[in-house]
Amino acid sequence: MTAPCLEFVGVSKAYVGKSVLDDINLILPSRMTVAMVGESGSGKSTLLQLANGLVRPESGSVSIFGEPLDYAALSEKRRAMGYAVQGAGLFPHLTAADNITLVARLSGWSPDAVAARLVRVCELLSLDPELTTRFPHALSGGQQQRVSLCRAMMLNPELLLLDEPFSALDPITRRAIHDEFLNLQAAESRSVVIVTHDMAEAVKLGQHLVILREGRVVQTGTPNEVRSAPADDYVSGLFAEALA
Repeated sequence: MTAPCLEFVGVSKAYVGKSVLDDINLILPSRMTVAMVGESGSGKSTLLQLANGLVRPESGSVSIFGEPLDYAALSEKRRAMGYAVQGAGLFPHLTAADNITLVARLSGWSPDAVAARLVRVCELLSLDPELTTRFPHALSGGQQQRVSLCRAMMLNPELLLLDEPFSALDPITRRAIHDEFLNLQAAESRSVVIVTHDMAEAVKLGQHLVILREGRVVQTGTPNEVRSAPADDYVSGLFAEALA
């Protein structure tokens, strides 16, 4: 039986005395795209930060593919994860190619392996190779986001964590990258957790949904399961907005 990509057991987290997550018990399936949906402040981004060890819980445990997160070996664990955030988060002094390949080069990959994987991720995300010689300021928002996703994919990670990666894009660019993301999953299937406040995006990209509100899990399930039997009016309202 395949271990879940992420498991949170009794996880609570607070900042400056204010609770962000309250006794979260959550199992996320492997080898599919999980979309976490919730309004600002619901705790969805904090769950991703807990998953890659950027923050630690006040109580409870976090496991990745069945193994408790080892905070003494975070660098090694993070090499098995890709992480992309809203606004791309690129290093402005590096070209797109150097941004994408940085961790691979630091990890000791050979130049040939780096070059081959760079070509592959650019193909997967429809990033024109000519753009990889440019610095981030010379790229459009959509191009920067593609570079960010290429960087997250560079090490061919088992787990891809995406925190509102498309929210800053215009609707036309967002739809195009959505389609490329679906093609990417078909070409290199992996465990993906994507955080979004957009239910339409979650339904389009996600095979499994997690609905969060005020630091608690409201409902989980496939899009069809959640749509056909919403847990409450809040969940119903999210679907109503998505289908409007």
